[in-house]
Amino acid sequence: MHKTLLLLLAGAAIAAEIKPLPAPVVTGGMPLMEAINARQSGRVYNPAHKINDQTLSEVLWVAWGIANHGKRTIPTARNTQNMGLYVLTPEGTWRYNAADNCLEKVNDKNLISLCEKQDFVKNAPLHLIYTAKDDRWGRAHVGSAYQNVYLYATSKGLNTVIRGMIDTAALTQAMDLPDGQVVIAHQTLGYAQ
Repeated sequence: MHKTLLLLLAGAAIAAEIKPLPAPVVTGGMPLMEAINARQSGRVYNPAHKINDQTLSEVLWVAWGIANHGKRTIPTARNTQNMGLYVLTPEGTWRYNAADNCLEKVNDKNLISLCEKQDFVKNAPLHLIYTAKDDRWGRAHVGSAYQNVYLYATSKGLNTVIRGMIDTAALTQAMDLPDGQVVIAHQTLGYAQ
């Protein structure tokens, strides 16, 4: 078989890999004012205490899901919705598809090393990458998303921190982002114990 065709078939196989997520539980949790009062950045993670699929589904939903009224869980200026949310794992990069509540595999690359400019990052069991068109509103949308994750993490006893100390240019290139999007930020999550 021709080398180009093999590469195309391999790429199609990766793109076709989908991980369904359980429906997020959208009730309960800590009262909002308590979560805001307790919210803080946490950089200590227990790598042995993994994030289960239910928690992962809820984290992704609060950051960039679709609420019961049909709109995103965060505000987007002029409803542009020009943000992307990705999960980095040692096995590859996954894009969150809110409409189908699933993760779609983008590639088989372990890109976590492009985020490891601080030692604690190696212990985090969950790595989120926020992307957007680097325009007037893209960064604001990302800020709304990671703040929702902070409040959820506080409510669930998770540590989290938003990070800019990453190789955004290398990540943008390695992730082969669509429509002029660039990597804006990286957020780690996990349990301290």
